[in-house]
Amino acid sequence: MHLYRTHKCNELKIEHVGLKVRLSGWIHRKRDHGDLLFVDLRDHYGITQCVIEAKNPHFKTLESARHESVVTLTGQVIQRTPETTNTKMSTGAIELAIEECILDSNADLLPLQINSDQEFPEETRLRYRFLDLRREKMHANIVLRSQIIASIRHRMIEQGFMEFQTPILTASSPEGARDFLVPSRVHPGKFYALPQAPQMFKQLLMIAGFDRYFQIAPCFRDEDGRADRSPGEFYQLDFEMSFVTQEDVFAALEPVLHGLFTEFGKNKIITPAPFPRITYEDAMLKYGSDKPDLRNPLIISQANEVFENSEFSVFANAIAQGSVIRAIPAPTAAKESRKFFDNLNDWAKTQGAPGLGYIIFSDGVAKGPIAKFLDEARLERLKELTNVQEGDAVFFVCAQKKEAEKLAGQARQKIAQEINMIEQNCFKFCWVVDFPMFEYNEDQRKIDFSHNPFSMPQGGLEALLTQNPLDIKAYQYDIICNGYELSSGAIRNHKPEIMYKAFEIAGYTREKVETQFSGMLNALKYGAPPHGGSAPGIDRIVMLLAEEPNLREIVAFPMNQQAQDLLMGAPSEVTQKQLEELHIRVQLPPEQK
Repeated sequence: MHLYRTHKCNELKIEHVGLKVRLSGWIHRKRDHGDLLFVDLRDHYGITQCVIEAKNPHFKTLESARHESVVTLTGQVIQRTPETTNTKMSTGAIELAIEECILDSNADLLPLQINSDQEFPEETRLRYRFLDLRREKMHANIVLRSQIIASIRHRMIEQGFMEFQTPILTASSPEGARDFLVPSRVHPGKFYALPQAPQMFKQLLMIAGFDRYFQIAPCFRDEDGRADRSPGEFYQLDFEMSFVTQEDVFAALEPVLHGLFTEFGKNKIITPAPFPRITYEDAMLKYGSDKPDLRNPLIISQANEVFENSEFSVFANAIAQGSVIRAIPAPTAAKESRKFFDNLNDWAKTQGAPGLGYIIFSDGVAKGPIAKFLDEARLERLKELTNVQEGDAVFFVCAQKKEAEKLAGQARQKIAQEINMIEQNCFKFCWVVDFPMFEYNEDQRKIDFSHNPFSMPQGGLEALLTQNPLDIKAYQYDIICNGYELSSGAIRNHKPEIMYKAFEIAGYTREKVETQFSGMLNALKYGAPPHGGSAPGIDRIVMLLAEEPNLREIVAFPMNQQAQDLLMGAPSEVTQKQLEELHIRVQLPPEQK
């Protein structure tokens, strides 16, 4: 018989009755019935109920062992009586009659309970993460993550993608987020950087002649954490393809995501391929976000024409000074109380707005503080623009374009939540396409890249030479699911002359481009294929499929929001000897000295 186990804790069934077996695991729960002690033994696979009589010499060992102690139990499989059978457990028809017990490891008093759903502070959970991961839900989430990644690998390889690894120690990038830097011992005063993404390397793989690359890639960015973004590090399905158009990239990723969400989505409705394509311009107008949640059916409208030169001077004057009016429909809201409208108005004030104007269409008339300023023709036009009917209401946002887009998008979500219009039990995908290549940087008062500077502008070099830069679109795209951006991607700029011109428009000299991007630029000069790709976030995919609100719940060992690893004590101070080897002197800010 094996030293530790003949079976796992989910395996024993009726057909094993009469067998002598051995199980090992953690004491999940105990129930003392005086002359009998019941022990639920748990391992990675499941739970088996075990029972020992008081006359057994090992009884006291198990009786005194704390929860989460590790034991090896040997005994005979017996059938439970009909009234004690547990149909909710895979092993619920049997139990193990304990004959021998070995205490492999005794547990101290627990800082958090494993066998309950009780909530514990984040600091406790992260400091004792190895215990937190024993809890059923957390254990299942990490198993799910592994299964999802395995499925992704299988689906990518089936499509002809090859998995390659790219460097972890690389050069610092002047673009994007803040780098994590690693000092070089053998090159004093110089630093490696951990990759924010394998962007350059995956493009170099295409230039090297490989056709389809992918990697479950670790990425490192020194930025603040959010619920949908881990501080410090994250993983993405990084992939790149040669000789492709934007549509080819979509056609490669859509079956992977659709298949993945079908496999792990618990029978939820999933957007069929091809996923909807929404232009960036339409996304900002109709949804108030470049990450539209399509579970929400509400569509925002531009309503300037309704209020322009109207008697409602607040909006009319604002329009004359460059503001825009966004109208958000609220179906069936006419039946709501005055408090409903007051609450939404108060909510808008918490977002920094003066409030939300509204009109209610009820009993054949338009009601509300704004309605009396609009004649019948303007009200009818408003109905046409917003597609509202009798019994509906319309809310308004008035502000400069960017501010109006943001607040209208937030109001769209808030209103849909209040009137229970967000569709449940579904995953709604879409592509947002045609991002602007450039934007005006108000702080620096100059034209800057709005997205990925290495993307191909639509229209190529001719567009850069002849069009207003702010009108140029790029072959850039985001894949969105339920309002979460899973990935940005692009068809890459593979021509040096286009790269020089694009960076010139953004204020870079030829010399600066050659200095900062010499590796990529040199490679492009030796025959680069048209290529493109994307990189959906693994963490966000798992978070959606696990139905968790926070990435912390699907990452085995996450940092807290202050980018600290409470379990391992990172970041930590290092010895003076280590600093001297790296030729580094630490100079703390005055408040930390």
